Amino acid sequence: MRKRRKLLWQLYPSYLIIIVVSLTAMALYTSRTLRVAGQERAVESLKVQAEIVEQLVAGRLSPDRAAEVDALLKDLGRKISTRITIVMPSGLVLGDSEEDPARMDNHAGRPEVKEALAGKLGVSTRYSFTLNTNLINVAIPVIQNGRLVGIVRTGMSSSAMSSALLTIYEEIFAGGIVIVLLAAIIGFYVSRKISRPITELKRGAIRFADGDLHYRLGVPSSEELAALAEAMNAMASQLHDRITTITQQRNELEAVLSGMVEAVLVIDAREDIRSVNEAAEKLFQIESSKVKGRKVQEAIRNTDLRRFVTETLLREEPLEGDIVILGDPEKFLQAHSAILRDADGNTVSALVVLNDVTRLKALENIRRDFVANVSHELKTPITSIKGFLETLREGALKDPEHAERFLDIIIKHTDRLTAIVDDLLSLSRIERDAEKGEIALQDRRIAEVLDAVGKACRKRVQLKNINLECEADNAIVAKVNVTLLEQAIVNLVDNAVKYSEQDQTVIVRAEKTGEEVVIKVVDEGCGIPRDHLERIFERFYRVDKARSRKVGGTGLGLAIVKHIVSAHDGRITVESSLGRGSTFSIYLPAGE
Repeated sequence: MRKRRKLLWQLYPSYLIIIVVSLTAMALYTSRTLRVAGQERAVESLKVQAEIVEQLVAGRLSPDRAAEVDALLKDLGRKISTRITIVMPSGLVLGDSEEDPARMDNHAGRPEVKEALAGKLGVSTRYSFTLNTNLINVAIPVIQNGRLVGIVRTGMSSSAMSSALLTIYEEIFAGGIVIVLLAAIIGFYVSRKISRPITELKRGAIRFADGDLHYRLGVPSSEELAALAEAMNAMASQLHDRITTITQQRNELEAVLSGMVEAVLVIDAREDIRSVNEAAEKLFQIESSKVKGRKVQEAIRNTDLRRFVTETLLREEPLEGDIVILGDPEKFLQAHSAILRDADGNTVSALVVLNDVTRLKALENIRRDFVANVSHELKTPITSIKGFLETLREGALKDPEHAERFLDIIIKHTDRLTAIVDDLLSLSRIERDAEKGEIALQDRRIAEVLDAVGKACRKRVQLKNINLECEADNAIVAKVNVTLLEQAIVNLVDNAVKYSEQDQTVIVRAEKTGEEVVIKVVDEGCGIPRDHLERIFERFYRVDKARSRKVGGTGLGLAIVKHIVSAHDGRITVESSLGRGSTFSIYLPAGE
């Protein structure tokens, strides 16, 4: 039986032979190409030099100017390190950069000169006995007035070019040796790797078992091992795809749950918590790592939630319900649940989604209060107007004294309705312009605004003998809409005057604190109870409804102030206590 050689020694020698042969052929071809290219470049350079010399000696090619031409060539030859010769059509040397022309032979028989005398470019490479070296000679004809008057020949030693080529050959040879050595090393490594398929299969199987499913086995040359390697690669690819899909789905689910505003809990059939998202952690003040595996009633102490989870698992169907979290503030949750089943249809857990509707509840209460308040505000004057009109129709119109009083009351209530409608329209217009960005703001001195407020409120304060003081430094500037800001401050001053007693003081003061301008309206009136401070800026909200209607007003003044301040990118605060007055502070961005 024929003895088998290792695959390594079957591949490695052939690999080296191919590399050596290829590099040798490449080196021979390269050296020949470089030699030809170098000679062509030398000829082109000599031709250019000859053409330059032709221009320099034009008009001097005559035997009587031989000394002048010879001197010129010797000087020029030293500068450009090139031999230059001028030959007459007869072959007589007129000048030479290296030798005395009188000692030189007739050049009419030189190959390059013959070609130039024929009107062509003459090129030759031959040994120069004058200079004892091989020269590359280029000769060109000199034509004047359509007549050949001489030959310009330039020449350079080929030894310089040969020396340069020899250096390049040495570098190519050295590079070839390095490449052969590197190729031998790499070839040995590659051949050895190919020759060890069994070890590679074993190593690949170990890596697959360790979870490195990105690794792929090299396919050996033998049919059996190749089939085994391909099967193992296919197995690894399928496992990787399935694990990647599962991981991606899990990551997507975790990203969705963590990004949800709603609180999400997954609870198994034994009412143990399996997972919660970030929103649930914040809502119930818990940590996911600490509550996993614990009972719902242990981790989250809320009777409504426990009852909702129990009912969901018992019914095994989606449910909806409301859950209240007691505390300060109280929170209202809208709960939705769904059953999660395994592949066999058995219930494994319940998904509970909790949506915080506390703000919606608050907005619903505010809307309900607004509807009730505006209905009440409009119904009172309308009812009065209707009652007095019916009284007039039933006979009071014939009593001039009572009829005039009734008409005055009707006009008063009509004016009140008009004021309410005007304030509602004003509020709506401010909100609309602020949303569209149509409120123009300019840098204005606050002192000018407060001066206008003082003039606008002069009659109001004089009726109750109120002392109105407006204080502002002329240097305080803010970005404001003068008309709207005046309206807001006038509303605050008007409220301060209404709820102040005779001979009291109302102060309007502007200050600059950092990057903000603060405008404060301070009064010494009856004050506002603490539990009403959060709602006084709502539409038609009244602290004391009976007194509010007695002193006048539509119940929209502070709501208008709040929206004007918001349109200025500012904020408004209030500090008050019963019997000690109130301080309303408007904060606006400072101007430049």
